[in-house]
Amino acid sequence: MKKLTSLLILIVMSIAVAVTARAEFRHGVTAGVTISTLKFKQDLFTIDRGVGPQVGWVGEMMFPGIGFGIDLGAYYSMEGATLHLGERKMWAAEGYGKERSYLHNLQIPINLKFKWTRMDGLEDYWAPYVFGGPVFDFIVGHNRIKALEYATGSVGIQAGLGFELKRRWQIQGSYMWGMTYALRTVKLTDFSARNYAWSIRVNYFF
Repeated sequence: MKKLTSLLILIVMSIAVAVTARAEFRHGVTAGVTISTLKFKQDLFTIDRGVGPQVGWVGEMMFPGIGFGIDLGAYYSMEGATLHLGERKMWAAEGYGKERSYLHNLQIPINLKFKWTRMDGLEDYWAPYVFGGPVFDFIVGHNRIKALEYATGSVGIQAGLGFELKRRWQIQGSYMWGMTYALRTVKLTDFSARNYAWSIRVNYFF
């Protein structure tokens, strides 16, 4: 986590430098849904995807005239998956069966963003964009499954696209690849899982 914190501080400092360059900043609220799964190092049991909400704050800082900028946010995201632990005797013998693993995350994405803004005035009504960058997940809570132990946080990489309506509303979709583990089993050494998720969100800027 020390390396994650250092990287986060470096990115925040970069954003501060960008602000001094008179980039256009605005902020708003976001809400959506995530469809997530946990991918372990081996396929020992069946895993079903989970569905959860996302809600929080979003910011956008665009550099005038070139269409490039930075997209960031801070929001609650519920992720995880259903684990069929009962398919293996080592867990079935302890009474485990079909277990839903909930991860309550404070999620901080920081993306590079490109928005098509030179469309002869059409961008005032409709403007497509693409984005991508790191996602920092801080696990603030989870349901108790004694067969599992959870990391304090994880890092992912996401990429997505969307479109903006009337300079206020944004509808976007993205996919996140987990780069570090989010949880692991207690019994098996080095048997950990990373979080992967689809997200669909609606942003509204003040």
